[in-house]
Amino acid sequence: RLHGRRRAISESNENIMGVGRSVVCMNAQQAKYEALVGAYYRELYSFAYGLCRHVQTAEDLVQETYARAWKSLSHLKEETAARAWLYAILRREHARLFERKRPELRAPENLPEVAIAGHDASIEAFNLHRALATLSLQYREPLLLQVIGGFSCADIGELLGVSENAVMTRVYRARRMLRNILAPAAPQSIES
Repeated sequence: RLHGRRRAISESNENIMGVGRSVVCMNAQQAKYEALVGAYYRELYSFAYGLCRHVQTAEDLVQETYARAWKSLSHLKEETAARAWLYAILRREHARLFERKRPELRAPENLPEVAIAGHDASIEAFNLHRALATLSLQYREPLLLQVIGGFSCADIGELLGVSENAVMTRVYRARRMLRNILAPAAPQSIES
């Protein structure tokens, strides 16, 4: 009987220690998650806004991205891959928007005149956003990943499932299209 009691006490202590380990593990996981949110929230929001061009939808995309990241955080083995992992989740969430329903979009002229804290509300920024909106997602997405995300063409190709050369071509064409849209009409020379 004494041996049975010692065994029960030992098992009880192991259970308590197991709970203690899971609390420590949960705190470590929460700290890791909070670090990801703090490090990448702004750039993920900028990327999401560039994809959908709607403030509330961009916020929802980032929130859903972090919710999915929390559920799968144990699968993230390398801390250095966290950034690309979050961008991949965000891209999938953006694609899911169109699987469920088309989001309500408003023309830029109908948006309120309220400036969002931390955002450039200048005429140039408005014109740039309008010009970006005219690009198809095929060109806008790699450009935003490069400019906002800072990803290399090889990384973008991996994220989008295309070759590095295809990414370079798309980024080049996107920049050229933006230049043509934003450049003032050059005066025509009159020959006599």
